[in-house]
Amino acid sequence: MIRRLAIDGYRSIRSLVVDLGALTVVTGANGSGKSNLYRSLRLLADCGAGRVVPSLASSGGLAGVLWAGQESIDPAVRAGGEAQGTRRKGPIALRLGFGGDDLGYAVDLGITASRSESLFVRDPSIKQEHVFAGVEPRPAATLAERVGPLARSRGDDGWHELSRTMAEWDSLLDELAGADAAPEIAGVRRTLRSWRFHDALRTDALAPARQPQIATRAVRLDDDGANLAAVLQTTIETRADGTVERAVRAAFPGSRLEMVDEGGGLGLALRQHGMLRALTAPELSDGTMQYLLLTAALTSVERPGLLVLNEPERSLHDDLLPALADRIREAADETQVVVVTHSRSLADALAGTRIELERSAGETVVAGREGPLDVPAWRWPSR
Repeated sequence: MIRRLAIDGYRSIRSLVVDLGALTVVTGANGSGKSNLYRSLRLLADCGAGRVVPSLASSGGLAGVLWAGQESIDPAVRAGGEAQGTRRKGPIALRLGFGGDDLGYAVDLGITASRSESLFVRDPSIKQEHVFAGVEPRPAATLAERVGPLARSRGDDGWHELSRTMAEWDSLLDELAGADAAPEIAGVRRTLRSWRFHDALRTDALAPARQPQIATRAVRLDDDGANLAAVLQTTIETRADGTVERAVRAAFPGSRLEMVDEGGGLGLALRQHGMLRALTAPELSDGTMQYLLLTAALTSVERPGLLVLNEPERSLHDDLLPALADRIREAADETQVVVVTHSRSLADALAGTRIELERSAGETVVAGREGPLDVPAWRWPSR
């Protein structure tokens, strides 16, 4: 499990460290920073896929995502005064990290050194990466690290050099995942690549989920939901516990799913009580499609290491929220789940580890924290 998440210098998040549970619910008012926490998790996953540099470049570069407030917020600003520019003491940095039961990872991204000589001015530079044991980065727990162009790993007999020519856009997780001397690098990479995200699943009239699909087994839901019918049917045939059928009955009493051949493609239909024929995917309401898409994500044969749902309540009537909460809690018995939600009803029904965010002097903070002693331990490696 991912036990601890740390974010430093991202949008409204100046510095945030939170502990995660098997099921974590992130709530807060509009503008409190929930989406920024969600995007930070996605950026961490991009590190495992070798995409973090282009992902940040596509967002306008590091300058477009950095914390925009004071490096250290003045008491006068917290009391309602205007923020004033001050001389920066620390480096310009976006830092992301997580700690887990076994391994953790921290990355430090900064301004590209060759900015004045390059046309790739939006690309950030990877300054440091650390792979460590446990929930927080400590020097004694470090197993592998990259500082500038130098990468090394720790063995029983001390440090071993892995590379001294790492480019500023190369990631330790991408370039050295196959290093025999540092299997922990591959372990962190696998962990990050096992994370799955579902955000704004399409349910409009032209949504891929409403179209016939190739009839081939699918063990996880595509980002656009295009393989919805295949995922549900694969789960139905693979799991003998009736998970999908129970999910449908809980939300739509007296109804059952049917898979139909639509011109050689696999289509989805819902047969409801009292109707003479089943309604096909193009006929179903947005809320019904949303619920079926979430059911596919939560019950798929492949169980991700971490499943993150952003505002899953979209398009759902309040009457469907108890059934959705049941599906999420069941999934959390097998997979770690993070739910980011505006819905107080859904958050209350889920229980789990609760993180309520709010804004204080412009920055995202955890509501109810009274001081530094309330913050989980985390110390970023210095440059």
